[in-house]
Amino acid sequence: MRFTTTLAAVAAVSLPFSSAFNKGFNVAATNIDGSCKTTGDWTTAFNKLKALPQKITSVRLYASSDCNTLANAVPAAIKTGTKILVGVWTEDQTHYTNEKNALEAAIKAHGSDWILAVTVGSEDLYRGDTDANTLANQIYDVRGMVHQWNNVQVGHVDTWTAWVDPANAAVITASDFLGMDGYPYFQNTAIKDAATTFWDSVTATQNVAGGKKVWVTETGWPVSGPKSGAAVASSANAVKYWNQVACKAFKQIDIFWYVYQDYSESPSFGIFDNTGNAIYDKVACP
Repeated sequence: MRFTTTLAAVAAVSLPFSSAFNKGFNVAATNIDGSCKTTGDWTTAFNKLKALPQKITSVRLYASSDCNTLANAVPAAIKTGTKILVGVWTEDQTHYTNEKNALEAAIKAHGSDWILAVTVGSEDLYRGDTDANTLANQIYDVRGMVHQWNNVQVGHVDTWTAWVDPANAAVITASDFLGMDGYPYFQNTAIKDAATTFWDSVTATQNVAGGKKVWVTETGWPVSGPKSGAAVASSANAVKYWNQVACKAFKQIDIFWYVYQDYSESPSFGIFDNTGNAIYDKVACP
């Protein structure tokens, strides 16, 4: 999630308008005390998101087997009418196999209408934990499995800096869409310039996507934490970033905000605090 770089020059592209873009939140599989979310906990989270002025009914989950994520979350998603951007963790073969098995079991138990799309891996390239060819083969592998039941799109999530690296072109070729993480805060950007920095990162990713859709899978502004260059973490700046970025992005691109809730982390990006109350309430868009 954390990266710093600047764009020297970015060619402008137009962003297509659609009324059918997905808007959602990243949601972790654990509770405040570190315990795994039960189906009841997932139901509570999904209902809180639905109650926001934007009526959020899409979520991104990071993994499939960890904390029995899909086994517990899918029934809650079906009950609340929530669609899931499914994450499949790729690192270490046993974990990867468990992830595929958990996704397959969820589809066999509940069908596939709850699936929005599937992402194979998350910021693996940015961290240097794998190589592009290995990851591309895992994307093909998961696509082959899920397409037995439904032709859902299968992609990968990484930082925009990883996507624009030519060494990772094989992953672009393998992906149906590109999941892009971009944080002006970690690029040391002042809040007044944050929207420009964000859209520059989207444009840079679109320029290498070969016409494939780019989904913003993580962005947000911390409500608390240390300064990052000119970037100041505060609830007021989180509200400004939401108003400047989310309200426009909801009309132009598929986007998943970071994050529904995080706990004792610093910086903290959670829209809901440890007691389940909204940290800021100006989440409506004009």
